[in-house]
Amino acid sequence: MESTGTVRRETAERKRESLERLATERDVWVSTAHPEHGPHQVPLWFLWDGQAVWMCTGAGSVTVRNVRAEPRVRLALPDTADVVLLQGEAQCFPDGEVPAAAAEGFLEKFGWDPRTEESPYLYIRVVPSTVRAWRGERELRGRVIMRDGVWLE
Repeated sequence: MESTGTVRRETAERKRESLERLATERDVWVSTAHPEHGPHQVPLWFLWDGQAVWMCTGAGSVTVRNVRAEPRVRLALPDTADVVLLQGEAQCFPDGEVPAAAAEGFLEKFGWDPRTEESPYLYIRVVPSTVRAWRGERELRGRVIMRDGVWLE
């Protein structure tokens, strides 16, 4: 996305553009932490269903281990010039228990169905409680566009 120059975007514009990116981007950086093992960060494919981010990873991954010990996570879209950070709590769904709409949405977006893989996968759902969006220093003020799970206008 291109910078808007010296014009600072209003909250509604940041929200609209962030939702567009959530609907179209493929990758998200997932940051987790474990009380004993420390932080971990990994890029994963993701699906935005309009309310939550869905990701999928191997059932034995470090991400899954961390989420089970500490469900608070931070997600970041991969553009440092157009930052979108989401914070929330993760819920895990074994591939046999994932809601059909999420699994089918994942299949449609990526052409991959983790439920058919030989090794077990886990779907991770994150409903954001906080979303921040900014482009450069001029937009640091007002970067919170969702607080306590409610979009700001």
